[in-house]
Order: sequence, then C-alpha cells, then structure tokens
Amino acid sequence: LGKTRMMITWCRLMGDTALIVAPLAVVDQTVSEAGRIGVTAQYVRDGGDVDGPGVWVTNYEMIDHFDPGMFDAVALDEASILKNSDGKTRTKLIQQFREVRFRSAWTATPAPNDPEELTSQAEFLGHSTRTNMLAAYFVHDQDGWRLKGHAVEPMLDWMSQWAIAVRLPSDLGFSDDGYILPGLDIRSEVVDADIEPESNELFAVTIGGVSGRAKVRRETMAARVDRAVQLVTAEPDEPWVLWVGMNAEGDLLEKSIPGAVQVHGSQSPEDKARLLRGFADGDIRVLITKPKIASFGLNWQHCARIGFVGIGDSYEQYYQAIRRCYRFGQKRVVRAHVIVSELEDQIATNVARKEKQANRLVDGMVARLRRGAA
Repeated sequence: LGKTRMMITWCRLMGDTALIVAPLAVVDQTVSEAGRIGVTAQYVRDGGDVDGPGVWVTNYEMIDHFDPGMFDAVALDEASILKNSDGKTRTKLIQQFREVRFRSAWTATPAPNDPEELTSQAEFLGHSTRTNMLAAYFVHDQDGWRLKGHAVEPMLDWMSQWAIAVRLPSDLGFSDDGYILPGLDIRSEVVDADIEPESNELFAVTIGGVSGRAKVRRETMAARVDRAVQLVTAEPDEPWVLWVGMNAEGDLLEKSIPGAVQVHGSQSPEDKARLLRGFADGDIRVLITKPKIASFGLNWQHCARIGFVGIGDSYEQYYQAIRRCYRFGQKRVVRAHVIVSELEDQIATNVARKEKQANRLVDGMVARLRRGAA
C-alpha cells in the first residue's frame, strides 16, 4: 500500500532531522522511493555523516553509531524485527531511541497472536511496558502466551488510540482506483515421496515436532526440488523466486537450474544486497533464498511466479514472501506454488489457520479506522 512512501512522508513532516532504520537489503530501495515523491533521503552508516536537517536512512546493524539526540523523529521499517530479533537487539532498539520525541513503527504483519511483536512495539512507542500489556490482555498456559478471549475488543480499542491498520485507500476515505490487485493464484503441489515411518507407526501419518518436521523435510527434498525444477523449466521466460528452508534445498536447486542464483546466510550483507538488487533489476531470472533472508521490504513486482519448495510454520514469513511479488504495482496475476508432500500438507493447513487469526486484529483495527474516517 506504499508503506515506504507513507513512512518517508511521516519523517519529512515530524521534524527537521529524521532517521529511518531499515534492513540493509532495502535501504537503497528506501532512498529511491524517497526520490520518487520528491524527498531527498541519504543512506549513512555513522552519525558523523549526518551533516544537517533532512531524512537519513541507515540499517539496523549501524544504530550504535548514532546519537539519538541528533534526531527529531525515528521510524523503524519492517518493525517485526522487534519480535524476530533476540532480546538484546530488541532491548537496544527500545532504549536507544527512548528519548526521541517522535517514534513510529511500520509493518505489514502486526501478528495479533504473537505478544512478542505487539508488546515490543507498544514499549518502543512508549505506550506500555511488555509486562503491563501481557497482564492486561494475554494469558499464559501450556501453549504459551495467547490473547484472552474477552480482552480482544478492549485491546483493539486501546490500540486504536496509537495505531492504525490500512488495507486500501478506502479505509481512509479515498478512492481505491489503481490499488485493486490483479489476483493471487495459490496452487498446492503435493508430491509423492517415500517417508520412513516412526518406530510406532506402520505408515508415516504424523509429522511430529521440530525434529520430525526436519526429518520429513530432508526425506522429501528430492521430490520437491524436482517439481520446482519442472515448473521453472516449463516457463523459461518467466522470472521466478524460489523460497527454501534448508541450505541443501537451495544448493540442489542452484545445481539443477541453469543461471539460478542463490542468496544464503554465509554471504556478506553487501553481497546479499547486490544479488537481491540484481533480481529486482531483472539481471537474474531465478532467485533462490530463504524467507528469513529476503521476505521483508523488497519490491519484486516484475515477478509473477513464486515457488515454496516446502513450507515452514511461520504465517508471517509466508505472507511476506508472497507480498514481495503480490503487491501494489503488480500488473499480472501472481501464481504461488506450495510444493509439499502429503504429510507436510499439515503444515500448510496450520499456516492457513494462523492467517485467519492474523486477520482478526487487522479487521478490527480497519473497522475502527473506517468509523473515524466516516
């Protein structure tokens, strides 16, 4: 919905000197987006390079090099880092910018059933500590923290005082012209694979916990990769992004698809950013990577073909991975292939359940925003 442009405009309006903190892979894109709406934004890696008023952009790894007192406003892009990062990083972000007068956090996945993100954002913005928010709206049981059933509406009422959720311009009272996407075609690709049953099973019927999931994923890898290669080969002129969960999947795909490029964890941040830009610019046709590396903030509207070579339990990563291509500016129907074995289809079902839960918060926040805009 133009989240980056909204964030840049907010920074421009909230003070003379503003800082945007973003993942390294998207800082160049942020600077470019600013230029498209007539705002000069500059990427810097050290506070000593900030030489006056304006909108400045840095990456999360560099925040120790900045004096927060230099800035009137700070914006966290892809703010789910407050959940995904370790406790040390989350605490550092909250403490580092505590005294900056204007603070904002921007995310496409507010994760209503994950208190790590909601409570961390509330604390970063100065509205509640994690402890107080957990006590007010969440309960802890054998499954961990979850929203109290009777607390959903009170929490949404409270959040609507300091947060908004927007899906379309009409949520703010404007026309949706130009913002209706062509469509999303999600195709389930169930492959045949021999899976060794557990010791107490005649046939493999359960996928188990973390270790069980990893075991099944290894045993079905060849079949899933083979299906992905078939799909990519059948459309030789189409750009493709293939999402993997294991290094071995990426390595096998890279060997099997001529010209495919893999972006993986052992590469330097600069090399990752260079290769991701190469895919965005059309220099690379087939990109192979993991959602945790490249599923946040990147614009790949030139690509309308996605392959999940297996799927994990994270709804957020699944959503973000699809939204790299299925986003405003996309001119074609996006086709997303979810390649799993029959046993792994249980994980896809679990992700679909999480999607329904995630929509609950956004639906409530949008309804409150629409009432205010009416």
